[in-house]
Amino acid sequence: YRAGGAEQRAETQRSRPRETRLQANPALAAHVEARLRAKDSPMTIAVELDRGLYAGLDGATVSHETIYAAIHAQGRWGLPKGLHGGLHRRRRCRKHRPAPGQDPPKANGPLGEFNLIGTRPAEANGREVVGHLEGDLIIGAFNRSAIVTVFDRASRHLWLANLPEGHGADATLAALIEVVDRMPVNLQLSLTWDQGREMAAHDLLTAATGIDVYFAEPHSPWQRPTNENGNGLIRRYVGKGTNLNAFRDTDLRTIEHRINTMPRRSLHWATAHDRYAAAASR
Repeated sequence: YRAGGAEQRAETQRSRPRETRLQANPALAAHVEARLRAKDSPMTIAVELDRGLYAGLDGATVSHETIYAAIHAQGRWGLPKGLHGGLHRRRRCRKHRPAPGQDPPKANGPLGEFNLIGTRPAEANGREVVGHLEGDLIIGAFNRSAIVTVFDRASRHLWLANLPEGHGADATLAALIEVVDRMPVNLQLSLTWDQGREMAAHDLLTAATGIDVYFAEPHSPWQRPTNENGNGLIRRYVGKGTNLNAFRDTDLRTIEHRINTMPRRSLHWATAHDRYAAAASR
């Protein structure tokens, strides 16, 4: 195994950022935007497109889930910012309700219905398969700034993203979409998080990226050990009580590089970078 060659192959084979259907079809995006501004719901728009009720779009269609994801991605997925105000209830995150005849959600509150860690695939509970992730926030001084931290469970590879506009659900969603887009598609398997309000848009993250999201039990940080231990490493570079907005993207990439290229005892003194690059090159 040669780390340099593996890294080069991983970079070569790394998938290009995927375009959503709205990004790939400006005419379709313009039509959806116009209908949203006219107060049509995403479901109505999707159904009417599916029925071919609009001329000039060459039969183009888009699902209501994709429209919702683009709205909440705030300008990143083919629609401009601010369109959530056109939704009927103007929620930044949708409220889940059971369909007729279904049991009510097992978990309520700001997260809606969600998957607990006990339902995670068996391979995600081990550390043999690269692509199963753990995530968290590091909070800055006076709870006014935050950084998203995501670790791969098997390789311990780290990704960071700043949240300069607060750490609510919308900002966290946009940052996580950006983080997941930096990964090869075949290594976007699952993400485990705690039950913080910042993950209220977890269903939109799944809709936008395809990654399955699971949640730890309340007050159980030991269920996300990779992230909890990794955050301790990050704190070497990001002290408590710090204004995290002072960290630019280049600063975060430097921290990522230092931690990902650090020989780790848990990896038998290999580096997270080498382990992840080897998996990405297969």
